[in-house]
Amino acid sequence: MGFVLQACLNGAREPGSHPSLPITPQALAADAAECAALGVRSFHLHPRDVVGSEVLAGPEVATTVAVVRAAVPHAEIGVTTGAWIVPDRVRRAELVRGWAGLAAGRPDFASVNVHEDGWLDIATALRDAGIGIELGVFHAAAARTLLDEGVPEGTVRVLAEVQPGETTRHADELLDLLVPLGVPVLLHGEDGSAWPVFDYASARGLDTRIGLEDTLTARDGTRAVDNAQLVRLAV
Repeated sequence: MGFVLQACLNGAREPGSHPSLPITPQALAADAAECAALGVRSFHLHPRDVVGSEVLAGPEVATTVAVVRAAVPHAEIGVTTGAWIVPDRVRRAELVRGWAGLAAGRPDFASVNVHEDGWLDIATALRDAGIGIELGVFHAAAARTLLDEGVPEGTVRVLAEVQPGETTRHADELLDLLVPLGVPVLLHGEDGSAWPVFDYASARGLDTRIGLEDTLTARDGTRAVDNAQLVRLAV
């Protein structure tokens, strides 16, 4: 696939936390189209319901993915399976397994956070649904869990996240643990670590990402205009 620059369009941020945060399928599709025009071919997004709350339910996921896919037909589209959305691990796995029948609204991949309860069940549900797995690793403990359990079948990449306030030293620690797995690693930061880790990943030729999920500010610390501006700065 080569180097991946992924756009993370909205994440778990609250509606209204940024004037350009895309919440509706139509807003996500418009942002995706702008970013695709700048060369982005991978998108990560968090589908919402009519009041803006994150959801894992099939109808909302299908609508969001289908609308975005119509705008960027040649891109890969991923969603979240965050445990905070549906804390019950059994119900969460049931919902994810149901994505198998979403047709044009089925995501290409979904993120599974290794530190969350039931992560292996969710990974299995994604595999059964024919959806690629993006393994979220937020710290060394999660990386060691992954090393102990092994990489689930169907994994397309590991998403290594450096937390706010952490540095490239933490990125090195994660990479030292994850690179031997032999799976592509997408390295990114969040808020204060977003731009430093983005540059660190880019300099090393690693897959990385940018967008309003990861940072609300441009490189100079001013408030970002929108996702497209962040991608322009990244490119």
